[in-house]
Amino acid sequence: MDGTIALFLIQDGITNGAIYALLAVALVLVFAVTRVILIPQGDFVTFGGLSLAALEMGRVPGSVAMLLALAAGAMVMDLVAARHDFRAKRIGAILLRTLVPAGLISGAVVLLAPLQLGPAVSILLTACLVIPMGPYLYRIAFQPLARASVLVLLIASVGAHLAMTGLGLVFFGAEGYRTAPLIDANFQIGPLFVSAQSLLVIGATVVLLVLLSVFFGRTLIGKALRASAINQRGARIVGISTELSGRVAFAMAAAIGIVSAILIAPLTTLYYDSGFLIGLKGFVAAIIGGLSAYVPAVGAAFALGIVESFSSFWASAFKEVIVFMSILPILLWRSIWSPPHDDEEE
Repeated sequence: MDGTIALFLIQDGITNGAIYALLAVALVLVFAVTRVILIPQGDFVTFGGLSLAALEMGRVPGSVAMLLALAAGAMVMDLVAARHDFRAKRIGAILLRTLVPAGLISGAVVLLAPLQLGPAVSILLTACLVIPMGPYLYRIAFQPLARASVLVLLIASVGAHLAMTGLGLVFFGAEGYRTAPLIDANFQIGPLFVSAQSLLVIGATVVLLVLLSVFFGRTLIGKALRASAINQRGARIVGISTELSGRVAFAMAAAIGIVSAILIAPLTTLYYDSGFLIGLKGFVAAIIGGLSAYVPAVGAAFALGIVESFSSFWASAFKEVIVFMSILPILLWRSIWSPPHDDEEE
């Protein structure tokens, strides 16, 4: 291997690591606020990429039906929770916050999709379709289990992922799709040929990470999420709704999934089940970073991307094995040096 090849591999590793960094941040955020290890995080990426590809082709994406199904499920959960107070005003409020927004979004997508109004509109419609899936998913699968153990929440997360993967096959089919690059240009930097899309991936990741830092440090909602992450009981005592915090965290995770989908869909073909492998690499980075701090998770994600890139050059058949085995020394070290601790008492 010469220096030029090494530079190419590092470039690819940084590009991939930028995506893994976004997913790792989303996983750390959701786990810190809700104690949920969000296995379906990669599914948000898949639904976002496939929805954007369908809109670019002038087709109504299958995520319309997915959104309506999740909204209907959330409505049923709210109606069951309000079964002892079946007043017309209460039922109307439930419909207004569950089924009505999903219906309006779906109607807009059905009307606008065949018009092919351009990338900006397609991205906006994709975001409107996928971001609400986060809070709906939280309401259906995780809010009823909010006080359960981490193991129970993990089992629920695996079940949610399997359900979303199956529905993805039903709504999108088995065929894979790519989207058009947002910037179709190439640059030469020394011996490297760099695509504008790769630079966009890295730049957008850095900008989003900075915005998240400002959000958590300067805004009231961000500080409320931090309070919920530090101590849920204390957050409830001072009037912070942990249920609202959970919905906001899941919405932010879905939004990060949309950004990831927009960035990587032009670079790789996405299938209905591609999200599991993508999300799993973000999960490995989050675990290496401690699943509790954003900066170590981001650093681990970039390191993981570089390891994956060099592994694909030296031993492409064992690339995934090497990537996932990188977590073993970290887990072994922590099992030896970190004392066990119980979940926070509710």
